[in-house]
Amino acid sequence: MATIIHALVMFCFMVLMHKGDSYEFVVGGQKGWSVPSDPNANPLNQWAEKSRFQVGDSLVFNYQSGKDSVIEVNNQQDYESCNTDASSSGKSSDGHTVIKLDKSGPHYFISGIKDNCLKNEKLLVIVLADRTNRNSNQTATTPSPSVPVSPSPSPLSSHTSDALAPSLPPSQLNGSSPPPPSQVDGSSPPPLQQVGSAPPLGTDVTNPATPTTSPVSEPPPPNAASSILLSFGCSVGALMVSLLVYSK
Repeated sequence: MATIIHALVMFCFMVLMHKGDSYEFVVGGQKGWSVPSDPNANPLNQWAEKSRFQVGDSLVFNYQSGKDSVIEVNNQQDYESCNTDASSSGKSSDGHTVIKLDKSGPHYFISGIKDNCLKNEKLLVIVLADRTNRNSNQTATTPSPSVPVSPSPSPLSSHTSDALAPSLPPSQLNGSSPPPPSQVDGSSPPPLQQVGSAPPLGTDVTNPATPTTSPVSEPPPPNAASSILLSFGCSVGALMVSLLVYSK
């Protein structure tokens, strides 16, 4: 009967209990806080690597009261050397020790019995930041989707305005027409060749690049037979008119 009750108690402590935003982890699972069967292995650290610890969580150490204990040491050197005299919070040997993880970073735990610690009854836990603070920081730093705003057109610079403004001749800008070139230089400029003017006489105006069109052919002369018939008809008509005149 006592064995069954002890098994039920161990099972209850193995269950991960949720308390608000923090959790309680039973160290070592079913085996609890005990000396490993293989002194060359460290199943306690292997168990810790499968869990995620954050500030506010707690570790539950279950062991036989009076026969074992747990100590939290300050640094890795005391952890590796199993320095049982370098306890940061004292030695616990009540058989059910609950230690709250109150800061982030590495936490080192060893057995209060040095011989057990040398057989790898020790634990290294890496604690992350506070779960509540992290969630609040994520909520505060999550940017809200902003409505895209089309950029307003930048004002035209003076160089752009000058480039867009139509250039005026100097005569309109100064209000008076400049003197003709002949008055400025003292000599009349050479006459400009008028674009599109007729070339002087005697020059060939045929553009070599433009093909010449063939002259329009005249209609063919009337057929000779038609001319003879027409003349013969006219002669016969004139003869008949003469006969009629003389017969009267």
